Amino acid sequence: MSERLLEKIERLKQQRNAVILAHNYQPDRIQDIADFCGDSLGLSIKAAQTDAEVIVFCGVLFMAETAVILSPEKTVLLPDKLAGCPMADMITAEQLAKLKARHPDALVVCYVNSSAEVKAQSDYCCTSANAVEVINSLPKERRIIFVPDQYLGQFVVERTGRDFVLWPGYCPTHAVITEDDIRDKKAKYPDAIVMAHPECTEPVKKLSDKLLSTGQMLAFAEKSSSQQFIIATETGIIHTLKKQNPEAEFIAAAEKAICPNMKRITLEKIVWSLEDMQYKITVPEEIRIKAKKAIDKMVETLPAK
Repeated sequence: MSERLLEKIERLKQQRNAVILAHNYQPDRIQDIADFCGDSLGLSIKAAQTDAEVIVFCGVLFMAETAVILSPEKTVLLPDKLAGCPMADMITAEQLAKLKARHPDALVVCYVNSSAEVKAQSDYCCTSANAVEVINSLPKERRIIFVPDQYLGQFVVERTGRDFVLWPGYCPTHAVITEDDIRDKKAKYPDAIVMAHPECTEPVKKLSDKLLSTGQMLAFAEKSSSQQFIIATETGIIHTLKKQNPEAEFIAAAEKAICPNMKRITLEKIVWSLEDMQYKITVPEEIRIKAKKAIDKMVETLPAK
């Protein structure tokens, strides 16, 4: 059955001139068939650079929206219309507007894990990998409103010493990883390096050896001489870590750290998505232009590579 689905997906991709993007947290077999795997912004940038007319985004809604923001001329499909992000849903554009009214002199920096409408209300966007660099580039006298992730925000506060207004949002999948999980795994694997995502809670981060985005975890593991790693993030990334480092051992800090929305995408849904061109994600042009400015300003603050 799987082989027939794979053949069908390949045929439909060619017919539609489509590429499949898969986030690092997607199910293993979705990652395996994707043209590109990575983090949400990196995937959207990659998609914008291809000649494909159709982008099948195997992730969640805000990721597909970001692809639309960067590639408005392309058709962006989300194979499951219910694949949302609880963290992104924790703040609305209306709530952000009220927060801005209370702090009129503050600059607004939004995590890329936010809706197009929230990005449009923001001055700058950032990722977990570049948040510190973005904040360090901003005028030191300005207060920062940071939305929606309080844990990533606190991570940046500790590294920059800046005056932040933090929104109390969080990622439920990272929040289920506890300090007891880390202590238990460290007791079983005392030589392992603990890599934790900045979306984790403060107690978990304090017990970790490295605080890294998903892309940074992949890069660190590839260069490290260590052969054991405890991974404190959504468990989907372990598939790619193992593929890239077959000799090393990767242990989930918490097997329960599974994002149900990231796991909604299936091979069957990708077939249906390509067959029926569903579900097409759109962003109103006025919102798209404003949201793109926040992303572009992020890119402008970063050193050229």
